[in-house]
Amino acid sequence: MAYEEKTVSKNYIYKGKIISLRVDDIELTNGEKSKREFVEHNGAACVLYEENGSFAFVKQYRYAYGETVLEIPAGKIEKGEYPKFSAQRELEEETGIKCENLQHIFTLYPTPGYTNEKIYIYLAQNGKHASAHLDQGEFLDVVWIGKDEVKAMLTRGEIHDGKTIIALQHYFLNEGK
Repeated sequence: MAYEEKTVSKNYIYKGKIISLRVDDIELTNGEKSKREFVEHNGAACVLYEENGSFAFVKQYRYAYGETVLEIPAGKIEKGEYPKFSAQRELEEETGIKCENLQHIFTLYPTPGYTNEKIYIYLAQNGKHASAHLDQGEFLDVVWIGKDEVKAMLTRGEIHDGKTIIALQHYFLNEGK
């Protein structure tokens, strides 16, 4: 049986640069009326970059958690931008690595209960190093960590960012294939 919820009306509460918030009136599969709280998001793209047995990570303070988080380079997709181009742009902006050959490995729906955000995860190698050029107000450090230490960090639960965990697990599950 196919289940579907139909939008009766979209009611914007807030429209921002990164997200917009709505409380929509909907019709359920059985015809009853309900509401859905919804966060609109253009999506994000990220890159697991590997070079000489190490991965490029960024350490960045994340206000929502009140702590510095270890992540793979990532950022939001600009309206109308193709996810692969977003991933290339973010890798270059955050690490200074320019890489033309990115392989899409996974599309993640981080929280399907209340947002339409999709995160496109790419794998890259063999980039050219230049200078990073961070966005205004963006502060981060690039950190290179070897494969064995990354595996140990995953095992110890020291990496908390979901997109990073999924990218690394995918990499290690498919290593050598």
